[in-house]
Amino acid sequence: MTANVRLLDEPTEDLRAWHRAQRERHDDDFEAAKEIVTRLGAHYEDGVTEIGFWTPEIVDAGVPHDDVYLEVLTPTEDVRVFEDGVDQQTIEVRRDRLPIHREGEYHWAVVEGMRPGTREQFGSLYQLVYREDGEWHTVQDPLAYSVPFGVFGPAELIDLDTLDAERDDREYFEHLGTDAEPIPTSEDDGLPRIEPATSMVEIHPGTATENGSLGGLARRYDRISEKLRTGEDLTAGERIHMGYDGIQLMPIEPITEHRENHEFWQVEGDRVAPQGGETAELIAEQPDLINWGYDIVIRAFSAPNPAILETGRPHELVDFIAACHNLPEPIRIVFDIALGHAEGRADELLDEEFIEGPGMYGLELDYLHPVVRATVLELQRRKMDFGADGIRVDGAQDFKYYDPGPDELFHDDEFLAEMDEVTQEVGGTEYRPWMIYEDGRPWPRGDWELASTYRELIKQHPHSFQWSPITFAHNKPALLTFWASKWWRVFEVADFGSNWITGVANHDTLRRGTQQPLPKGWEEDPINPYLGDDGPEIIDEAYDQPSTNMLLHCLLPGVPMDFLNANAHAPWSFMRDTDDEWNVKVVAEEDNVLDWHVPAELYDDDRFFGRLKSMGIDDRDDLDHFVHVLHDVGEATDWELEDMAATIEALGSPLAGETVTPEDLERFSEHWMADVNEFANLSNWLDTLDPDRAEFTQRVREFRQDRPWLLEDIDVDGSEVFDYVHPVDGTVVYYGFRASPDGDEQVLFVGNMEGPEVTVEPTGLDPSIPADGWEPALASPGTAPDLDTLTLDNGQAVVWTRRP
Repeated sequence: MTANVRLLDEPTEDLRAWHRAQRERHDDDFEAAKEIVTRLGAHYEDGVTEIGFWTPEIVDAGVPHDDVYLEVLTPTEDVRVFEDGVDQQTIEVRRDRLPIHREGEYHWAVVEGMRPGTREQFGSLYQLVYREDGEWHTVQDPLAYSVPFGVFGPAELIDLDTLDAERDDREYFEHLGTDAEPIPTSEDDGLPRIEPATSMVEIHPGTATENGSLGGLARRYDRISEKLRTGEDLTAGERIHMGYDGIQLMPIEPITEHRENHEFWQVEGDRVAPQGGETAELIAEQPDLINWGYDIVIRAFSAPNPAILETGRPHELVDFIAACHNLPEPIRIVFDIALGHAEGRADELLDEEFIEGPGMYGLELDYLHPVVRATVLELQRRKMDFGADGIRVDGAQDFKYYDPGPDELFHDDEFLAEMDEVTQEVGGTEYRPWMIYEDGRPWPRGDWELASTYRELIKQHPHSFQWSPITFAHNKPALLTFWASKWWRVFEVADFGSNWITGVANHDTLRRGTQQPLPKGWEEDPINPYLGDDGPEIIDEAYDQPSTNMLLHCLLPGVPMDFLNANAHAPWSFMRDTDDEWNVKVVAEEDNVLDWHVPAELYDDDRFFGRLKSMGIDDRDDLDHFVHVLHDVGEATDWELEDMAATIEALGSPLAGETVTPEDLERFSEHWMADVNEFANLSNWLDTLDPDRAEFTQRVREFRQDRPWLLEDIDVDGSEVFDYVHPVDGTVVYYGFRASPDGDEQVLFVGNMEGPEVTVEPTGLDPSIPADGWEPALASPGTAPDLDTLTLDNGQAVVWTRRP
């Protein structure tokens, strides 16, 4: 049975006194808020829980303090949140409502008897409830560490001390900044700062394993680790994870939910008297959501997304990080932090003071409000304290504020600097993470692609990195002339790219590639015909081409980043089932994805597209035609579903039934998202990989790992070389020559980036290149590394090394 849950009056008064002291100690509201927010949310220690909420909306509405309560739901017996094969379960809970004390715009309580959640047991759930005009309302904790039933459900109390003490990689953190450190660090204001990775891979947890969970990823890396220690051969599907010392996870924060389709928890029974307790039934489901991870609502950003936790335990995130840290060669973990905006339903979960107004991606936050500003930084700190080594700030150019004086929007670089100042504490060690910004300013100005230097934040924070110009979404390496027309940007990478993340394959670029129409001939659109004979071959090679991989990993500076789905030659598209407003439009904008990823034989495969087939779409070409019609009709009707349905019905539709309704279009779009998400799962494609190709690309990445000096800029004005063969004459051949700083090794790269077969003399390309002494280090499959007459087909390359 559960212990009685009760408010501790004297400790609560002490907490309120501490709050007042912070207000009095700081003249600046922001500095005071930075202290106060550290104690918001729920903090458990030795049987006692401190809880705090920032509630200006309740206070401004004049809700009496005795109409505001802390509601606690505690299981009456030990339960695991989710069991295999159980979609829904009923959990008996004791429901208590306790008075909570007001201090200014805040509510505070110190409570005894709440059960802390651990790896083995489900903790007490909590939320704020208040009565206004006879109606009950709920306030959820924005700073929660666990939301097992989704972002619209109550928070779970977590025993963070136990979570930290039990992690399997404590030594990793304890040794940071010491002679025994597992990865390089530098000293930064008295603390160790994680040094950048040598190369990195981006992973989408939702499609990376069969069940799309962090637990599944942890097991995969544990299995790889065991094989490496015992000398067992890796499979091709395991090799695509190797040769990296960094992983960037796509966002793992709790995401928005579909208003009609997603309801993962409810409590049966009427509310009880203010300080009474009763037994109630919590009906709970495993949140089953499809999303890239970027549709966050800010609330519970500090928690892992329960949709990628197979057990519902936040410990899965720690286990995955530990599995990567404990590899024979540790891998750093970078969190993708998307705090520059909030999805449209955020206003249902956050106090109105958080929201400035509508924006390009949903809602803009009021970053100038001192408490909002401090809370966002605290959310970042709490999330990173799960054990991340680095932080990638998504859309840094989106952190802006309006100045009514000059009537202009300004980039909030002061706030980005505050993000850089946040330190982490894991395993008893305080440290500073590797800092990465995605910043394309002056985007979205029309000339941003020409005007953006991608260096503004590097100038302000010389230790930081930014995404490079060849990494941003608009790059499409499947287009003919990509490597010719983008030469000026690639040369910038060579010249001053040492603080850039490079690479052409990531979640955005691969999606943009599949949004490009696939023409039937040269005259229609400049798709590179030398990449392959059909859409799947072309897209696979464009984003996992040997010459591209060798250029990025064996020659250019910066940190090359690949995309695991591209490594696996797996399908990729925009997938989410959380949008109840624009779902049809988003699906219609993916109308070319079938040409790139889904030939008829795969659509006919019984493993795939079962939901769409259940709607009567049995033929792949019928689906292809329908989704193109959906796109055209949507644009013609400004995406009004009633008009779209009527027009499509008049044109004729492959959907089962005599009529077409808006509900049919919504259901079609939901089925599309779910089917494509299943189709893109890597478990379908790992066994199809060419083992020799996988082994080769692993060696390419290991070449980089063995030569971390390649991170530094190419001395293009001195003794090193980076250029392309002039004139192009139909084929773009890049070449480069580099020398290690200590002078003990030289590297020569020659690659056919795009175009028909060509023959060159590598050592004759530039007078700075030594004529002899070269040994072939890497040659793409099917390439003979001849130094006198090197013949390269599209995508082929060779790397030589030389000891002077």
